[in-house]
Amino acid sequence: MGAAGRGRGVNPRASAGIRPYPPGVDTDNVPGDVPDADERSRQLIGLLVEENRLRAFAAVALGARSTRQVAETAGLPLKDTALALLRLREQGAVTDGGEDGLAVAHDLLRELARPRGAERSARPAAGDVVATFVRDGRLLRLPAQWTRKQQVLRHIAERTFEPGVAYPERVVNERLRAWCEGSDGIDHVTLRRYLVDLHELRRSEGVYERVRPPAA
Repeated sequence: MGAAGRGRGVNPRASAGIRPYPPGVDTDNVPGDVPDADERSRQLIGLLVEENRLRAFAAVALGARSTRQVAETAGLPLKDTALALLRLREQGAVTDGGEDGLAVAHDLLRELARPRGAERSARPAAGDVVATFVRDGRLLRLPAQWTRKQQVLRHIAERTFEPGVAYPERVVNERLRAWCEGSDGIDHVTLRRYLVDLHELRRSEGVYERVRPPAA
């Protein structure tokens, strides 16, 4: 398997041009909480300082949907393109939506562009965020905001998978399917891809492992 098609960054959500949020994503709920947004902004800028990654990112923004299309649009060798896309996906700047192909992570960019002052004055606890989107062990919908989404996905990952245990895709699907019963437009495939996209699960050759939380 090539570098462009494996690892933590392989995930969903794309169509042509600027994508709408996928079905089931709530765009208006819960006051914002954006810890480490300044650091994420610096990381994204640092990511795009390298010329190959910047050219690959621009190619995706212009509509390239596959590694080969990005290479042709950006004028890069295929190997360099694959490495650039791998780093962009690992940092969440680009997503891979399977059949729909590559796309810019517009929700992350919107999140980083939000004013910070008002959000910090009304910062909800992680439990409050989870309670809004999870009920009785079922996912009602996913929030649009990047940080809220990660809180909900971390909650699901912590209650579904043990760190250090390798899970075949069949088992992952079975466990996530239970969370999606009665969900508003979110299926287990979408949920699985978000977990990979936001680095709650790591995927390698069809086997998944929960990413260990950093040591306190």
